Amino acid sequence: MFDTASMSDELRALKIDVTRLLSTAGEETIETSKDRAEALADQIKAMLAELGETVSEEQDQLHDFMTERPVASLASAFALGVVVGFMLRRH
Repeated sequence: MFDTASMSDELRALKIDVTRLLSTAGEETIETSKDRAEALADQIKAMLAELGETVSEEQDQLHDFMTERPVASLASAFALGVVVGFMLRRH
C-alpha cells in the first residue's frame, strides 16, 4: 500500500536539506554577530581614546593649578581628607 523505502529516501533527503539550511543560517548569524561585535569594539576604542585625551588635558590643568597655588592645593587636599575620614568613620 505505502512505499516505505521511497518515503524513507525522501525523509533522508529532507533531513539533509534542513540540516544544510540550518547550518547556512547559523553561519550567517555568526558572521552578523561578529560584524556587530567588531563595530561595537571600534566604537568603544574610539570612546576610550577620547576619554584618554580628556583625562590628559584635565591632568595638565590640575598640575598647572597645583604648581601655581601650592598652599590652596594642600589646603584642599587636607579638607577632602577630613571629609572622607568623617564619612568613613560614620559607616
